[in-house]
Amino acid sequence: MLKNEQIQSLNHIGKWLVISIIIALFVGVAGALFITGLQFATDYRNANLWIIWLLPLGGLFVGLLYHYLGKTSEGGNNLIIDQINKPTRTIPWAMGPLVVFGTIITHLFGGSAGREGTAVQLGASIADQFTHLFQLKKRDKKIILISGVSAGFAAVFGTPLAAAIFALEVFRIGRTRYEAIFPAFLTGIMSYIVTSYCLKYVGLEHSHYHIPNIPEHIAFIHVGICIVAGIVFGLAALAFNKGTKWVSDFYKKIISYPPLRPVVGGLLVAMLIIFSDGYKFAGLGIPTIQSAFDIQMPAYDFMVKLVLTCLTLGAGYKGGEVTPLFFIGATLGNALAYILPPEIIPMGLLAGMGFVAVFAGAANTPIACIVMGAELFGMEPGLYIAIAVIVAYLVSGHSGIYKSQEIGISKIPQLLLHQNKKLGELKD
Repeated sequence: MLKNEQIQSLNHIGKWLVISIIIALFVGVAGALFITGLQFATDYRNANLWIIWLLPLGGLFVGLLYHYLGKTSEGGNNLIIDQINKPTRTIPWAMGPLVVFGTIITHLFGGSAGREGTAVQLGASIADQFTHLFQLKKRDKKIILISGVSAGFAAVFGTPLAAAIFALEVFRIGRTRYEAIFPAFLTGIMSYIVTSYCLKYVGLEHSHYHIPNIPEHIAFIHVGICIVAGIVFGLAALAFNKGTKWVSDFYKKIISYPPLRPVVGGLLVAMLIIFSDGYKFAGLGIPTIQSAFDIQMPAYDFMVKLVLTCLTLGAGYKGGEVTPLFFIGATLGNALAYILPPEIIPMGLLAGMGFVAVFAGAANTPIACIVMGAELFGMEPGLYIAIAVIVAYLVSGHSGIYKSQEIGISKIPQLLLHQNKKLGELKD
């Protein structure tokens, strides 16, 4: 005879199995459509580089769209994190289409942005529409939003395990909601499967990365170098967090009418890209990320991408921070090969460490980033990546790309004063 606890567990599994399948189908297909649209925009821009001059016009269009039609969606990822922590209302259904359209416009005209924000908002906005349909309770709303975030992240990045952990980690530093662990993983895995099938149908696939050389055995010298690299990656994440906020605040200070901010920012970004012949910094920059594992890049590439992304996102363009953080981290790791002994830590391994460590420091999701490293690069570089990720997470401090993130447990015991506050509430 089954005890009541096991009966309730089976009910929980059955309930979220049905809900997860439905969410995964919708988000998986939507994610594939988004990736296809983004690829079309990227290909068109690369074939017509003159279009970057129109970035201010695209910014004006996106700015007007959000100012007059998408005010309830303007909170983006921070709105979703707020609703996971304290559910009060349904995520607007329009958030998904708006952010997808805004992101494609940003990339079509050459803005330096990513796609994680779109993935998270797309998944959460779709998932939350089923809250009323299934008459879910308040505690279930948190679970369905976490599932939606997992589904969106997995669909767009192709890392379902990291997506699930990211969704469980991202809303509160140092805390997770284990009651959401089954739907988070199940939805992420199934959404990834659906998107992969859809992409295969149109001849596309998720991005692949490879670390060519990894030391056979880890030694004390490797640990020391990983810690040094992790400190550098953490400082880069901190610079990105502070830089994006500073640019955003500056635009708001000098331009009171929101739709004009991306016009000014877009003109500045377009001029910097065109006059410096820096077309590789436009959009996602995935070819450059992939090259960072094999070819020695200019040492300043990471800084150029950091500045352009801060200028783009701070002005109000849509997309996300994660792929630019991958770019910054991989090229920064590549640059470290100029000064760190490549015979001990190969350049490609440094690039892989930076790829996930800068993201970990900016998003405050260390466990997700360690798992992402394993999904993308295999288990061999896992120890090196884990050290760099954890150090970067600590060094970046209580800053982050998500201002609504709450501090469940301070990163450092001496800073208990920060607990239960949002990152946006902390003074610089």
